Amino acid sequence: MYVSLIPPKFIVEIDEARCIRCRKCTVECSFGALGFDEEQNKIVPNDAKCSACQRCVIFCPQKAITVVEDPLAYPRHGTWSVRARRDIWTQSESGAALISGTGTDLPYLVIFDHILIDACQVTNPSIDPLREPIELKTFIGRKPKKLELSEEAREAELKTELGPYIELETPITFAAMSYGAVSLEVHKALAIAAKELGTVMNSGEGGLHKDLYPYGKHIVVQVASGRFGVHREYLNIAAGIEIKIGQGAKPGIGGHLPGEKITKEIAETRMIPPRTDALSPAPHHDIYSIEDLSMLVYALKEATNYEKPVFVKIAAVHNVAAIASGIARSGADGVVIDGFRGGTGASPKIIRDHLGIPIEVAIAAVDDRSRKEGIREEVSLIASGGIRSSADAAKIIALGADAVAIGTAALIAMGCRVCGRCYTGLCPWGIATQRPDLRQRLDPEEAAKRVINMVDAWNVELKEILGALGMNSIESLRGNRERLRGLGLDEETLDILGIKAAGRGWED
Repeated sequence: MYVSLIPPKFIVEIDEARCIRCRKCTVECSFGALGFDEEQNKIVPNDAKCSACQRCVIFCPQKAITVVEDPLAYPRHGTWSVRARRDIWTQSESGAALISGTGTDLPYLVIFDHILIDACQVTNPSIDPLREPIELKTFIGRKPKKLELSEEAREAELKTELGPYIELETPITFAAMSYGAVSLEVHKALAIAAKELGTVMNSGEGGLHKDLYPYGKHIVVQVASGRFGVHREYLNIAAGIEIKIGQGAKPGIGGHLPGEKITKEIAETRMIPPRTDALSPAPHHDIYSIEDLSMLVYALKEATNYEKPVFVKIAAVHNVAAIASGIARSGADGVVIDGFRGGTGASPKIIRDHLGIPIEVAIAAVDDRSRKEGIREEVSLIASGGIRSSADAAKIIALGADAVAIGTAALIAMGCRVCGRCYTGLCPWGIATQRPDLRQRLDPEEAAKRVINMVDAWNVELKEILGALGMNSIESLRGNRERLRGLGLDEETLDILGIKAAGRGWED
């Protein structure tokens, strides 16, 4: 008899006294962790299938369900953690690479949590955002080295011809998540939210469903190695274009959307046959140098009559500053850098957990090098990968970013529990799934409202932070590392970040 060596990660506990046998939980659980035994007339959990998505807990009318971590005791060991042992047990049964969704769950140092923001006292007065205007408007795109004004007119007129750019009412944008990895309802919710907030969402590498074309002015479309869904209309309805070279959750590897997730609608959008695997190669097979990248940048500009800014997205890796410097010289209008905590629908765990570097040091390094080379003002710098709050956004902007892109945070606002099972296509919250019955659980209008509320709250908090700093615009914070201090960080990390230790004054 076959016996699995993999113990359950979570235990589902049913309060029999409260349970009314309505079977609501068995319907809500898309992973099959809850069933009903007719003979015993009771709910029977299958703990091995539980992902702690909490769907059953939330929707149980009697609040009779509790999900707890497996209390089973394991022999203690300093090297062989329970996590390491579980991974080996799983691979000993499957013989396959372990796959997971969302960002890494390893307890790496979160540099954001060791950076403090300065505040005004006495000599430099703060600003009250309730009584004085504070500007969050942000422009992303290539900037001219200098501006020339006409001296003939009574009112100053700009003589310098500006390149294409995107005007944002907030420095917060929505990161790339492809149609296929997430449901159409998620894309609709993000599009609605982007329009309402005056920002942009990113289509991801799966093309753009026709239903979202009316939101084109608030969408950046992506051109990835698979070139899925890329055509002239797709490029021209958008506010901007992003060439995806890599992403933080899986730097150096390609993408794979299994054939079972390629529905008729997704196939039409991606321009591939239904039920066939959508494979994105690790490299773009026409890009092996900055010169090759430049050719694609200008091909996209040509296809859009030079009216759309073109961004290039890369994963944060050890030589990110040199790579970004080359991208800036390729003709691109901005660089999107995705840190190793970035989320994903599916990535080999070994890649997600061990490749790449934090977004904090990547942005600081790129900003520092581009300033030294005199090209910082020419391109915009967008940071993504693990932005969890308005404080994170403020800190990364102070480290040098023009704007941030959030993905997982927006999904959490919609209901995501970060269970890491996105790759199964069984998301009980209707987010990372293509099953019609599960998709119906996510109302795009309601989900959009939740995302809007979250970003509105972040905007209020950003203004509070700026006011406390005595600044009246987000532009004043960009690259202003003097207003940051490190707490509990080593000297080398402080040096890379370009900030002083807490307690050090400007004169030190």
